[in-house]
Amino acid sequence: MRRLLIAAWLLGAAGAARGQEPVDLLLRNGKVFAADELLSTYSAVAVRNGRIVALGWDGLTDRYRAARTIDLAGRLVLPGFIDTHIHISGDAERWVDLSGLENLAELKGRVTRKAEQLGAGEWITGYGWSEDELAEQRRPLRWDLDDAAPANPVVLTRAGGHSSVASSLALEAARLAPSSETPPGGIIEVDDAGRMNGILREGAQGLVRRLVPDPTRDELQASFVENLRGLLGLGVTSIIQAGVDIAGFADWEAAYAAHRGELPRAAVQLRAPPDPQRAVDMLDRFGRKTGDGDAWLRVGPLKFFVDGGYTGAAAWTLEPYRGQPGYYGSGPLIDEAGLSAISSAAHERGWQLGFHAIGDAAIAMTVDVWARMLAASPRAGHRHYLNHFTVRPPAETMRRMADWNIHVAQQPNFTYTLDGRYAEHLDGERYATNNPLRSPMRHGVVVALGSDILPIGPMVGLQAAVTRRGMGGAVVGPGEALSMPEAIVGYTRLAAHLTFEEDEKGTLEVGKLADLVVLSQDLLTIDPERTTDTEVDLTVLGGRIVFER
Repeated sequence: MRRLLIAAWLLGAAGAARGQEPVDLLLRNGKVFAADELLSTYSAVAVRNGRIVALGWDGLTDRYRAARTIDLAGRLVLPGFIDTHIHISGDAERWVDLSGLENLAELKGRVTRKAEQLGAGEWITGYGWSEDELAEQRRPLRWDLDDAAPANPVVLTRAGGHSSVASSLALEAARLAPSSETPPGGIIEVDDAGRMNGILREGAQGLVRRLVPDPTRDELQASFVENLRGLLGLGVTSIIQAGVDIAGFADWEAAYAAHRGELPRAAVQLRAPPDPQRAVDMLDRFGRKTGDGDAWLRVGPLKFFVDGGYTGAAAWTLEPYRGQPGYYGSGPLIDEAGLSAISSAAHERGWQLGFHAIGDAAIAMTVDVWARMLAASPRAGHRHYLNHFTVRPPAETMRRMADWNIHVAQQPNFTYTLDGRYAEHLDGERYATNNPLRSPMRHGVVVALGSDILPIGPMVGLQAAVTRRGMGGAVVGPGEALSMPEAIVGYTRLAAHLTFEEDEKGTLEVGKLADLVVLSQDLLTIDPERTTDTEVDLTVLGGRIVFER
């Protein structure tokens, strides 16, 4: 009798299994936020062959038989984050990571250790310092670097990339003086005594950086791939790389050919030189345009710098900087005729435009140029956009953007990370509405979100978008805040729209790519001030688990 009962149970189980559809992955007992137009929520999602085959409730376990089933235990599932403005590269042996510093002594210590590793005379480079994060609340200057590495030329780039500090040996190697000629927008800072303090802004940085020996391709490629893989642990499954040259694009192709399916999906912007004819020649030599490629790697928009940034105090503004009468930044970096020539050449060749414009003067000029271009040469669905959009432009400019379908790739984390820079250089309404979110949306402008690596992790951006709290603790312009669902949509659905891939990703819907993340906290219900305490527990890319905490 016992044998008969066991046989009957096995036959029944087999019959039930035959009635179930096989899937690769089933997530159940959670909160699945689809980020679709209806802001739908579910408790379960089934994945097969890299795509979502079903969304629903825990009854899906009766319908599907999964190779792996994960009990979410109530955790939140979102579409994978899409960072619309990021800079990922390989790291040279001479490079020093300057993120997470607490004081200048720690910065100097890292430089000293690198000097001991490389030996006297070798160049030292690094990235990621910010005076706002240092206990001293000041920038490192040339004399700090001289103390840390007296026998090495050193140049260290500030977080954001718009300014650097160079040591005395580096300045001497570049033969710089306070009166040295710089590229348009470039600034060599001097102190009250007329001495160079080592700070180089915008294009002036290249006068020293050009002397740093190039790393080998092998040296860069291994760390480049690892840096891309590291994004998956942050829940970032797609990116827009913000500007490379033709040779740089070839490096991306090589990495994705060797590691297909292992790295976040990428749209890579091509960076245009400031000379219109050189820009046209580059486009023709490249021979491709926005959208060429596949689901893993594709050509992104064309990038161009219209002005500088606030970390270098070079953004081009309509009103003078706070406390600096007569100073409007160092823009524009090109005149209207040149901007029109580059924009029109790319537009007519089928490119999407994604130009850097931080100050309100740069934004207004770019929108005026593009509006005239689109009136003369209409192209439906172009989705041209402005990167950054830091100083809110006049309402008329935002209305024109909506009329001509010009979007924004915004970085709400800047409101937190760069709060000290804005408080120093902006005042009144310009400070309160820095990195606006609500007001352009109110005018009908599409606003997608990203990080520009300040920092990369989406949680800082989401928290700042919802709370508008700066690093100093002040809430800045609460009228520009978004709800958490809106902020998540900006980092997912609208970000996919920016790369013309909204039919493939950006929401959790049947038939779309199974790019998703599982979070340790429910962002939709917790206090938004706790957003940065949230960790990524699981990242799924194309149906494969690529990160598990």
